Amino acid sequence: MNAQQRAIAEDCTRASEEDRMSFPQILGLLSEAGIESYFADLRRGVKVYYLPAGETLEIATGAARPPVAETFDAAAVGAAVQWAQAAAADYSYKGFCGRVMAAGCMGYLVSLPGRRAVYFGRTGQTHVEHFPDR
Repeated sequence: MNAQQRAIAEDCTRASEEDRMSFPQILGLLSEAGIESYFADLRRGVKVYYLPAGETLEIATGAARPPVAETFDAAAVGAAVQWAQAAAADYSYKGFCGRVMAAGCMGYLVSLPGRRAVYFGRTGQTHVEHFPDR
């Protein structure tokens, strides 16, 4: 991963935490930088960015890590995603993470070419959200 890709991944990580860029804006920057996907490990407080050839970059998020609920509630995860997509006035990435963790989500994988995010529960359950066509 070159220095520019690292800088973009680091800026996108901070921008989401600081609520200064939207998810579509972040996806655009990552795509332009050639980053194929990323995994947000909510339990460890890190994001791992992946290039198509297998190179990775791990960035600590600095986010508080409340416990992940034992039971995975896909409907609650979907509701949190809808809240984020609606760009509600009370939206924050920290609040989003808190909601999905309370719903049993331990992390999520974002695939730019697949145009989806896959949310994972502690016992392997998943919830898939396709990117809106905007």
